[in-house]
Amino acid sequence: MKQFNKQATSLLLAAGMGLAATAAWSADNLADVLKARGLSQQDLLAAAKTYVPTGKRDEFVAFSSGGQSGQVIVYSIPSMRILKYIGVFTPEPWQGYGFDESSKKVLAQGRIDGKDITWGDTHHPAISETNGEYDGQFLFINDKANPRLAVIDLRDFETKQIVVNPIFKSEHGGAFVTTNTEYVIEAAQYPAPLENKKFYPLEEMNEKYRGGVTYWKFDRKEGRIVTKDSFSLELPPYWQDLSDAGKGASEGWSFTNSFCSERYVGGIEKGRPPYEAGCSAKDTDYLHVINWKKAAEVVKAGKAKKINGHDVISIETAVKEGLLYLIPEPKSPHGVDVTPDGKHIVVAGKLDTHVSVYSFEKIQAAIKAGKFESKDAYGIPVIGMKDALHTQVSLGLGPLHTQYDSKACVAYTSLYVDSQVAKWNYCEGKVLDKISVHYNIGHLMTMEGDSTKPAGKYLVALNKLSIDRFVPVGPLQPQSHQLIDISGDKMQLLYDMPLPLGEPHYVVAIDAKKLKPAVRYKVGTDSRTDKPHPGAVRAGEEKIVRKGNKVEVFGTLIRSHITPETIDVEVGDEVTINLTNLERAQDETHGFTVSTYNVHASVEPGKTVAVKFKADKEGVYPYYCTEFCSALHLEMMGYMLVKPKGWKPSAKKELAKGSYTEADYKATVKKVADTQAIIDSVVAYITSVNYKDFPDVVAMVEDAFDQLGKTKGLKEKHEGFAAKKDWENANLWAEQIWQYQVKTADLGLRAKTYLEQNGARKVK
Repeated sequence: MKQFNKQATSLLLAAGMGLAATAAWSADNLADVLKARGLSQQDLLAAAKTYVPTGKRDEFVAFSSGGQSGQVIVYSIPSMRILKYIGVFTPEPWQGYGFDESSKKVLAQGRIDGKDITWGDTHHPAISETNGEYDGQFLFINDKANPRLAVIDLRDFETKQIVVNPIFKSEHGGAFVTTNTEYVIEAAQYPAPLENKKFYPLEEMNEKYRGGVTYWKFDRKEGRIVTKDSFSLELPPYWQDLSDAGKGASEGWSFTNSFCSERYVGGIEKGRPPYEAGCSAKDTDYLHVINWKKAAEVVKAGKAKKINGHDVISIETAVKEGLLYLIPEPKSPHGVDVTPDGKHIVVAGKLDTHVSVYSFEKIQAAIKAGKFESKDAYGIPVIGMKDALHTQVSLGLGPLHTQYDSKACVAYTSLYVDSQVAKWNYCEGKVLDKISVHYNIGHLMTMEGDSTKPAGKYLVALNKLSIDRFVPVGPLQPQSHQLIDISGDKMQLLYDMPLPLGEPHYVVAIDAKKLKPAVRYKVGTDSRTDKPHPGAVRAGEEKIVRKGNKVEVFGTLIRSHITPETIDVEVGDEVTINLTNLERAQDETHGFTVSTYNVHASVEPGKTVAVKFKADKEGVYPYYCTEFCSALHLEMMGYMLVKPKGWKPSAKKELAKGSYTEADYKATVKKVADTQAIIDSVVAYITSVNYKDFPDVVAMVEDAFDQLGKTKGLKEKHEGFAAKKDWENANLWAEQIWQYQVKTADLGLRAKTYLEQNGARKVK
């Protein structure tokens, strides 16, 4: 026991978790706790590797698909702490996404055939790249259920655009970006007629049904996909799956795998064998090899045809122009991954134990020599597998997805049936290590593992089943993301993370230092368009405008009041409420809702948001700030009064008054003076040090003075009422000065603490 105690203490000290002499637990009872809980030294080491102390930050940020939630989940590594959900294809109330007018317009971009699609199945996130490296500017993600793609701006982690694929009826293979994010790749899944509203029976699958790959043109400056400059390649009715863009040696090319190249049509209800039998009968399927850079030139030359108003390169044109080639690949693959140097392409067939490593150099040599083993039924040249292979490696049962390490030639592949991750060398073709995961792993992800410069260090296994991993929560159980240390020769499982939204399909992770999110907007910004909002106003400009039966409110939000505090309308009025958050301090978000009218807005500092509804029932409806923003958050409210048409008050009545005295007033004036003395002392400290070298502090100081500036004219106001012995108004206007002072002091003290903790120095 003494030996265990010594080892445990040494381990904790080595991990930076040593206990002080005054700690609640001594080393002895720490050992007792470890023994009672059945924890090993390996458990302690794993905990130390994932622990991020309070006030410290994680090294990487991960963006996970939210599956059937239609959202994106953001968490950090190695702590595995969930940071945010991003509303993408479905409403998300916390962000007001789908409840304010601007975000409704973004969601409306995703309408199909004029119908709102209120759910999505997010699958494959992709981070924008510059020269093949993650740059942290944009995130793209697809919707498998309803073929759509979304653009998320990582300056504010908001969805800015949704585009609907004009020719696909389903997709799975998106989103994947080219090395400078010129295009975002999206591949079809289940073949169907490309023309909208065209019906052809399944017996005409071979002739009338098609697959395809779409290349969405991305405008980096605008941060938007340009649909008119985007195009697709028509592909045979194989079931296209995932894609990857070439890089380095293979720059300008892309690769899309497929399954069910048998083009089988099921019908178990009609006595036919099911799809799962007919779509996996052959030993191989096809890898599509596409020269996308040349394809873009073909489109510019006017050689594409229009389908549903969209440029599509036909199979015949693709073959004629040398854009498209096929290579046999192990059957039912689910992943194609280009190596960091672009020299090899790795494909795993989930019904084969092997992972196949193709050589781009050999592929190009075959194309140049015109060496093809055959053509498929649609005339596409087929390069022989042996003529394209670098090597094949037997890894285990059910290989799926591959990611790369920072170490040369080292890759990791998920083994679905074996519930394992295999570490292997794709240059030499040998297995290096295996680790069990729990259970049935699908995708896996290494840090920046899709880029030209993988960071290594950690791997996340995305497991479909958790079974015995977590406290039971009913038949629908969370899925498991497991964090694995890959820094050494042997992999080590560190952490089990339950995911509360399912089914998370794929994740990408980026060095947190590459992300440069803003903390505030320029006052009056519509965050969904990144342009000035037409409903924005500054303090003192608030107003209510009526035109016929339309009432438009131009209001502001600031701790701790909403202006205006009363909105009068009549039954049947169409009401639009524009609200601008005047705060400049970081994280001083306000929310807004009107009781029972199903609207909500999240209004971050500087942002302007509008909510719109019909006042269809008379009554009294409180509205309030939904974010706990200050000590007087609950007082941040107002009333919308919906009056019957033509309503007039029967007699004028005064509002209720409080019983304030001269003593109350004098006490409030003293409180104001005492608080000002505190503010002065804080200001004296801040200005005595180099606070301007700390941008966060500068912002807090600006906001503090903005708050204090709102007291202008209030002293004269409360003294004027005091002269009239109107103690209620005198006291309340003096109290309002104090409210601004409290917010000023709060900011000032935060700034002072920040400076003290971050080594501010005295200035001469």
